[in-house]
Amino acid sequence: MPASRLSALLVLIAAACVLAFAPILVRLTETGPAAAGFWRFAFAMPLLLALTARPKFLGGGGEGIGRPSKWMGLATLFFVLDLSFWHYGIVMTSVANATVLCNLTPVVVTLFGWIVFRDRPRRLFVAAIGLAMGGAFAMSAGADGQQGTNPPLGDLFSLSVALWYAGYFLAVKAARATAGAMRILLWSTGLGLPLLLGVSLALGEELLPASASGWAACAAMGLMHVVGQGGVAWSLGRLPASLTAVTILIQPVVASGLGWLIFKETMTPIQMIGGAVVLAAIVLAQWSSGRPRVRPSVGPRTGSGSGGPEGPTTAAPPKKKGAEAEAAAPVS
Repeated sequence: MPASRLSALLVLIAAACVLAFAPILVRLTETGPAAAGFWRFAFAMPLLLALTARPKFLGGGGEGIGRPSKWMGLATLFFVLDLSFWHYGIVMTSVANATVLCNLTPVVVTLFGWIVFRDRPRRLFVAAIGLAMGGAFAMSAGADGQQGTNPPLGDLFSLSVALWYAGYFLAVKAARATAGAMRILLWSTGLGLPLLLGVSLALGEELLPASASGWAACAAMGLMHVVGQGGVAWSLGRLPASLTAVTILIQPVVASGLGWLIFKETMTPIQMIGGAVVLAAIVLAQWSSGRPRVRPSVGPRTGSGSGGPEGPTTAAPPKKKGAEAEAAAPVS
């Protein structure tokens, strides 16, 4: 594996582990769920401004602050919905459930591409979707009622996060056409500040932490936001999407372990099986969608002689087959 690729993979793993602390810190902030998101953004803003203003400091984007685009605004809206529903889900259900269910986002994104862009997935991927839904249902149905204030509703909220984060992912992807990852993160965080504050006030949440430890948890969430989200965004520009999606699944595994160590959360056998099925289904879905499609050998095609990304259609069959095999081989 090349050194640059290995470095990106290590950064991605570290970022996923950092983001796994999110559900733990939300419970320690001593504020309402939406208020926790507000403080996460508030403490992240100074760091993001420093990173954006100083392009060479810790890998800043080099663009400056600039102005937000419509796609950044849409990303902000989805991000606010994401944090609001997920933070309430964390309070209502277990850390393991909340973290695993929200990681169905890759499935939602692929379904969106199938419906909107007519990018039809393979049958194996469709089977993986059904497997993931079955595992998610098992996790929700298997709760013992002692893992949050309302496990079924918390599971539903956490499952909806997959939709909100998929929207955020697609909006950020569109915004990346004209802006870098750090600028997008800066504006989605800054624009989301008043929205999360408004949600918190409208729901009558406790806005201020009651102790120094609560404030420390809020500050830690800001640091986690910058390091975790920034690390993932940086790695996405250097690793294949399929590898990134599979690697990021270390987050629910770490979060489940933290929930067991810190909150002494237990998991019923049905939930354990359901969680394993969900993770296996997501990995299977990503593996299926990442496999190159094999074109049948039916002889040379007729046409203008330009075969698109595969190269000229007039190439000799043996050479063409070798070129295709090289392109399809995984990068180690």
